[in-house]
Amino acid sequence: MDGDFQLLVRNCAQRLSQSPEVALTELFDLTAERLVRYAMSVTSSQADAEDALQGAFSRIARRPQLLVAAKLPWSYLLQAVRNEALRILQRNKARKRLPVAAAGMPASAEQQVLQQESAEQIRRILDSLPSEQSEVVILKHWEDLTFAEIAEVLGISQNTVASRYRYAMEKLQRALEGVVR
Repeated sequence: MDGDFQLLVRNCAQRLSQSPEVALTELFDLTAERLVRYAMSVTSSQADAEDALQGAFSRIARRPQLLVAAKLPWSYLLQAVRNEALRILQRNKARKRLPVAAAGMPASAEQQVLQQESAEQIRRILDSLPSEQSEVVILKHWEDLTFAEIAEVLGISQNTVASRYRYAMEKLQRALEGVVR
């Protein structure tokens, strides 16, 4: 399924040369939710994540040929949003906490509370990781990227990605042992 998503992104990117307005709108509609989710992992703020998305798309609108020429358009978009998010963090100099959001429509108030508590526990555990490690985990599990793609997005080697992932997973496993019991 993720291969289909990446193919759709590539097709939109290729159409930027012919009809930039239409292709950019389709690309935004296709990727915005995932890009904001990723940017939130960097900024810890919904508003800053949305600003990062807007900034990245503004840059792409000014120079669409860069995305058209990208070997991996989805990775290019993730990198563009990450760069914008880092710019925003530099300007703000302060990290905010992620807002709690329920995943889906729970059947009861009790289920909703349990879902929120679980989401908060997972968020706290991810927040306890060094940002370099949590970023790799998010890209690997939520964006379903390979280590090679993550390395390209972050501008680091695949070995560094693999070691950050391994250390993060060890820490997560230890942290989750206390939650699951």
